Amino acid sequence: MLKIYNTLTRQKDEFKPLQEGKVKLYVCGMTVYDFCHVGHARVMVVFDVVARYLRACGYDVTYIRNITDIDDKIIARANENGESISSLTERFIKEMHHDADALGALRPDQEPKATESMAEIIAMIETLIKKGFAYSADNGDVYYDVSKFDSYGKLSGRNIDELRAGERVAVNTAKDDPLDFVLWKAAKPEEPAWQSPWGRGRPGWHIECSAMSATCLGEHFDIHGGGQDLQFPHHENEIAQSEGAHGCQSVNYWMHNGFVRIDDEKMSKSLGNFFTVREVLAKYDPEVVRYFILTSQYRSPLNYSEEQLDQAKNALTRFYNTLRSVELIDDVVWRDDTEFGTRFAAAMDDDFNTALALSVMTDVRQALNKAQEQNNDQQIGYFAGLLNSCGQVLGLFQQSAETFLTGDAENDEDAEKIEALIVARKQAREDKDWAKADQVRDELTAMGIIVEDTAGKTSWRRV
Repeated sequence: MLKIYNTLTRQKDEFKPLQEGKVKLYVCGMTVYDFCHVGHARVMVVFDVVARYLRACGYDVTYIRNITDIDDKIIARANENGESISSLTERFIKEMHHDADALGALRPDQEPKATESMAEIIAMIETLIKKGFAYSADNGDVYYDVSKFDSYGKLSGRNIDELRAGERVAVNTAKDDPLDFVLWKAAKPEEPAWQSPWGRGRPGWHIECSAMSATCLGEHFDIHGGGQDLQFPHHENEIAQSEGAHGCQSVNYWMHNGFVRIDDEKMSKSLGNFFTVREVLAKYDPEVVRYFILTSQYRSPLNYSEEQLDQAKNALTRFYNTLRSVELIDDVVWRDDTEFGTRFAAAMDDDFNTALALSVMTDVRQALNKAQEQNNDQQIGYFAGLLNSCGQVLGLFQQSAETFLTGDAENDEDAEKIEALIVARKQAREDKDWAKADQVRDELTAMGIIVEDTAGKTSWRRV
């Protein structure tokens, strides 16, 4: 029985899809004006695993992740660069896909763009005005009237009077109430704009997601996800817009992944501890980064440090070392295993607890090691197949063990030299020339190569 921690109810709720056998999942995507950072990487991986696990459980999943391609930051960056907005956003959409693909995140079924959803956005704003939830201000903007939505604050648990008091320090005189938020911004000189019933302008950020989710998934869908930072005001405002416009509950389960911290501090450009995915992948295999993200339950804070990444690398290396040169049984499915498979399912059913799922996989690896020690070919194949099956659910083991451990040998200038040194060391050992064998090992070590002698065989891997 899958249970999901629902931010709306503040408890783990049993998952019951609106339509039997089908799941509709919407995740707030990136604002494309720069390279993705490690916080974005966590969103990509977390909800990729959610979609993978739901599909592995037999659900027909429709996964939507939007792209915000019009925004104040986008406009400012394009102006700084002296380029068009479309040029900027198209470039960083490609860069986003590059990073997501590297991290092993499957592409969403649809990636709607805000700029391609203007008709739906404008129609929703018209509906909100017609129903009395929104109004046109004297400055040409259109605002959502928070006072008309009785349950405003239910997602974040915030008191509306306290929120209103906090907003008064920066009151916008065009608003009827300090808490009201913009749905449509009147056009400014040198900014992109679209024609609307309220004149030329562009949408506010919050209305974009309400319109795109409803267009792709309908007025009421199963799961809405995103980073914890979006809980308020973005997702709170989405609820107000969507439920105000449609007159029904918009989402059954709200999921929010925790923050990424850098060496136990909040990630911030001002603190100089801001890392892009591209910078991290220059030092670490993408699958190591993915494994690192999975070592923490998604709602918990994730502390990024090179020490933590090195630990993830060592752990993943142990898995690949065990899988190296073994023949796995292809038809082993984790759900069919009564011991490890049951525990793996229990971990994932407990609000997608990937940290616990990885510990179960460690137990499978140890069982595989024991089978190898006993030369039990049947158990070796079974446990290898089981380990691979569990890993696929988490998006792991997407490359061969040989590739992970030794790199792309065919395109590696050092590969021939390494192999020659391995042969030379083997010959020295056969000749009992231990000094020569040690000298060759030291040379390999200096090249960042670890030599391992097991069961009469010699293999090597990179540090």
